Amino acid sequence: MTVDEVRDLFAYDRWASERLFRALDGIDDATWSTAQVIDERGLGGILVHMLGAYQRWRHGLAEDEEEPRPEREPLLSPAELRSRWETEWPAMDTFLAGLGDRWLARDDEGVPFAGMLRHLVNHGTQHRSEAAAILTQAGHSPGDLDMITWLEDRAGWKDGVPPSQQGAGMST
Repeated sequence: MTVDEVRDLFAYDRWASERLFRALDGIDDATWSTAQVIDERGLGGILVHMLGAYQRWRHGLAEDEEEPRPEREPLLSPAELRSRWETEWPAMDTFLAGLGDRWLARDDEGVPFAGMLRHLVNHGTQHRSEAAAILTQAGHSPGDLDMITWLEDRAGWKDGVPPSQQGAGMST
């Protein structure tokens, strides 16, 4: 795995998270704050944990001794959660910008650093899918969060139609 591939995975991760967060608009407090929906967490707890894990992995890999634990704070509101992500994403972008292929090739007792970064993205996928299920049940589906949807979106596809076929069949 190359640094560019890692950055691409994190770009997808951000896209999917942003799409999920837009589905939070208008969510009622009970849906947000109810616990023990999936294991011990509910929607808010799942998404706050996702943020905390993301922060801790970034700080741990940067070896800067910080260990943020937003899960231990009173439950963040959806707006507070988004605000924290708006701070975290650029911090991760800066961290990733400083990486090289030699750093990715390092390991910690046999576990490759590149694998740790893949795990972090996959961890987000797990929790987004849990949150998406809760949101969908509450009538706030985030829509498709699949990587292929992101790839098509990035390539300019509109509603499943590739750019080469957009406007086809329309008379001028």
